Amino acid sequence: MRKMQILPSAAVTALLILAGPGLAQDKLTVRLDFSPWGSHAAMHLAQQQGWFKEAGLDVDVQDGRGSGNTLQLVNAGQADVGQIQLGLIPAARQGGAKVKGIAGWDRRTDLCVLVDKDAPVEQITDLKGKKIVVFAASPWTPYIDTFLAAGGLDRDNTTIEFVDASALWGTYTSGRADAMMSTVASALPLAEAQRPSKCLTSDSADLYFPSYGLVASDDTIKNRADALKKLVEVQQRAWAEIASNPDLGVEAMLAQRPDAMLNPDVLREQIRLTVEYFDTPATEGKPIGWQADEDWEAALKGMERAGVVDPGWQVADYFTNDLIPE
Repeated sequence: MRKMQILPSAAVTALLILAGPGLAQDKLTVRLDFSPWGSHAAMHLAQQQGWFKEAGLDVDVQDGRGSGNTLQLVNAGQADVGQIQLGLIPAARQGGAKVKGIAGWDRRTDLCVLVDKDAPVEQITDLKGKKIVVFAASPWTPYIDTFLAAGGLDRDNTTIEFVDASALWGTYTSGRADAMMSTVASALPLAEAQRPSKCLTSDSADLYFPSYGLVASDDTIKNRADALKKLVEVQQRAWAEIASNPDLGVEAMLAQRPDAMLNPDVLREQIRLTVEYFDTPATEGKPIGWQADEDWEAALKGMERAGVVDPGWQVADYFTNDLIPE
C-alpha cells in the first residue's frame, strides 16, 4: 500500500517539474497607444515568434485609444506596461501620476508639422498665414504657442483649428487645412497616398520630446522588475531584427492583426521611420531603449518654457535605465 501511495506522489512531482516553465510564466498586460501602426512592430514580432514565452512571459498585447489614455490606464493599474510617447510623463507626474519611462525606442524628437511636400515652408516663420489643424488631446497642444513664438508668430497671424481626432486626417488630406500637427513616423507614410508631405519638427523651436517607448507605474517597477527586464530584453531583440529587415515587422503585424485592414507599404515606411528616429547624439552606441540624461534635460527645459512643468524638476523622476539589459 505504501508503494501505491508513493508512486502517484512521485508521478505528480515529475509532472509538476515538467510543467514548471509553463506554470512559472509571468503575466503582463501591454497596452499600445493606438490601433495598429508601425511602431508596434516589435511587440507583434515577439508575439508571433514566441519570444515572450521563451523568456517566461505571458504577454497580452492590447491596442489603445491614445497615448494619454494608455498612460492613465497604466497609472491606475489597469495595464502593467504602456507603449506611449514618453514626453507625456512629466506633465502626468506633475498632475499626480506615478509612472516612469522604462525604455525609449524613438529617442529623437518626432513632433512635426506636416505641409505639402513642395510647399515653400522650411522654417517656422513660413507658417505665417497658414491654417494648422490639430486635435485637442494631441501631445502638441501645450507647445503650440511656444513653437509659433520661435518663428515670430502667434494665433493672430496663424490659424490653429482644433478638431476631433477622427476628423484630423480628413481635414488635412482634403485640403481644408494648410498644415497638420502630428508625428513623423505615424503621419508621413499615411499622407503619401493622398497628400505627399514633408515635416517641420518641433526641435526647430528648441522643443525636444522623448517619443515612443515603454512606461510602467512606480509600483510595477518596484515589484515586478524581473518581468519588466525580460519584456525589455525581448523588445530589444525584436527591434534589432526589424532594423535589419523591416519586412519581418510588416509580416508579423499582418499576421497578428488580420482584421485591421493594414497597408503593408504604409507599415514598412512607418517602421523604417521609427527606426530612423531611434538615436540622438547622446544615445549613440548605447543599448536599444537606453535613455540619456542630456536628452531629458533638453526636453524638460522646453517643457518648462512652455509651462508644461514647473521649475525645479529632476530628470530621475521621469525615467530609469535600471531595466535595460546591457
